[in-house]
Amino acid sequence: MARRDGAPSGEASERQAPLKFTIFGLTLSSSWGNGHATPYRAILKALDRRGHQVTFYEKDVPFYALRRDFEHCDFCHLVLYRNWDEIRGRVLRELGDTDVVLNASYCPEGARIIDDVLNVSGPLPVFYDLDTPITLAALEGGDVEYLRREQIPEFALYLSFTGGTILSDLETKWNARAARPLYGCVDPEVHAGVPRRAAFQCLFSYMGTYAADRQKKLDALFLEPARRLPKDQFVLAGSLYPREWWWPANVRRFEHIAPSDHPALYSSSRATLNITRGGMATAGYCPSGRFFEAAACGTPIVSDYFEGLQRFFTPGEEIMLASNAEEVVAALTQPAAKLNHIAEAARARTLREHTGENRAEELLSYLTEVKERRAKSEVA
Repeated sequence: MARRDGAPSGEASERQAPLKFTIFGLTLSSSWGNGHATPYRAILKALDRRGHQVTFYEKDVPFYALRRDFEHCDFCHLVLYRNWDEIRGRVLRELGDTDVVLNASYCPEGARIIDDVLNVSGPLPVFYDLDTPITLAALEGGDVEYLRREQIPEFALYLSFTGGTILSDLETKWNARAARPLYGCVDPEVHAGVPRRAAFQCLFSYMGTYAADRQKKLDALFLEPARRLPKDQFVLAGSLYPREWWWPANVRRFEHIAPSDHPALYSSSRATLNITRGGMATAGYCPSGRFFEAAACGTPIVSDYFEGLQRFFTPGEEIMLASNAEEVVAALTQPAAKLNHIAEAARARTLREHTGENRAEELLSYLTEVKERRAKSEVA
């Protein structure tokens, strides 16, 4: 059986017969301005290596169409569609041959697709929420495009990018049948240390799309340290930042860095910053995928604190915590040997516990748990 903390027991998942998955998600093809594509890719590649078959349906929206990393991939069948009505009949017929249907957060027209999918008998219905605190806060005030409150109990399994007490809340308050964590992860084949690149070389980097609830921390933990260390270079990579801001002269900005260039950014940084969005930090147990990407590249990480962070990295040994500019500057000016020791410890733990292979194994273990429970209830 799988434990609630996400650590599967036994090796049943490795012996599991190949499954056919159908996924309806936000985007697999584009990593621009979202944290969904990269964990999807890591997990789906791991499933493919284990012999499982995956079809991923992504609505062809203009924003991602202009910023795609690919339109085809060799680890799953990616289907780009213009609207649900256009493919609805064919997809619903094909679902009869599917073992697992996974609907995910921020999928355009997701709630409507869920209604149709739940009417198909056979496939195990699963929801993957990569934005759980945001989803549940929105559902308090009404439905969202990708999920309605009354749909939650209909899923055999509710996967959450956020762990901790939010899992028990999903089961007791929101009536989820089984809530389990499926955290962010990294693909070590994509993220590893590479030679430094002059364009990215800096003392401190931060990669993240603009978000109002991160701005106060961005100013305290990134922009203010840049002001205090004017002779050092800082790099910020992210889109949607207001144009009218005054940026410190030593901050170089990139609106977007392609996934293939993430290792170069991290490897060219003496250290990198993680900032947690407000709603996610309040819930806790919410590691960003950037955590694991940077760690896999051997880059020291400075982060704000959220409850449960020690579940992923040990503060002071594998990660450095900061709540103000003084603590960031102190972290950045430590001897190189100390920073390298912290980075190597985080890298080793990431490769042990936080890869796409780990998450695929956890997912398969959860599915085994749910199917066994369903079989017992049918016998009873």
